[in-house]
Amino acid sequence: MQNDKTNTKFTPYKKQVLIESTKITAIIPTLNEEFNIEAAIKSVRFADEIIVIDSFSDDETVTLAQNLGVQVVQRVFDNFSSQKNYAIDLAKHDWIYVLDADERVNEELKDEILNAVRTANDCVGFYIYRAFYFFDRKINYGGWQRDKVIRLFRKDTCKYDGKLVHELIEYDGEIGFLKNKIDHYSYQNYDYYSIKLDQYTSLQAEELFKKKRKVNAYHVIIKPIYRFCSHYILRLGFLDGFPGFVLANHHAYGVFTRYVKLWLLYKNNK
Repeated sequence: MQNDKTNTKFTPYKKQVLIESTKITAIIPTLNEEFNIEAAIKSVRFADEIIVIDSFSDDETVTLAQNLGVQVVQRVFDNFSSQKNYAIDLAKHDWIYVLDADERVNEELKDEILNAVRTANDCVGFYIYRAFYFFDRKINYGGWQRDKVIRLFRKDTCKYDGKLVHELIEYDGEIGFLKNKIDHYSYQNYDYYSIKLDQYTSLQAEELFKKKRKVNAYHVIIKPIYRFCSHYILRLGFLDGFPGFVLANHHAYGVFTRYVKLWLLYKNNK
């Protein structure tokens, strides 16, 4: 759900000479991901090392990951950037691939990733677009089709910054992009997605509270309505039918919930 936002311009990936190190460490952050963890791990089996950085899940996430023979490290969650950076520091290899548990690397993307790390170029990392699925149906509109994240990068040149949500990647060098997309299955289970949305809105409210942002009618009335109209009308989400409506509605509700939680933080801290 979260995006890696930077101001870099895309640099098309070009084949050149071989570089010295081509080994990859895949990192998967988790919290109660028993529904996803096995498929996520299997989709990055091409990596030379897999690290699951777990925030002390109370379901079967850790057991399932250990049964697949990957390294599991547990760390108390403070923010997404710190979790990922902690695992990056543990990685043995130069190239890092970060995978959310609800994402999958398909065969075409796998081949492109392996080719990217085998060839030398000026890029220290790569944007990858995500193909968003709603209960196994691909979503083609609503702005979701333009969702992109930096997920493949060199360990020595890229780090996440310290934000709670919507963490950024700081990098030294050029960022390119890959053609094939990550398969993103946030909506495999409605209750699961609702739990994730609740977690994100709580973190977003905490971040806004730390910045001393105030709440007014615009935030709880106008902004949610605009979010719905943006996804469903302006970005043509209605062309995805009922799933497009549900997605736009759910994200509008997420905006509303974020500011209600921010209001409650102020109320409870008086």
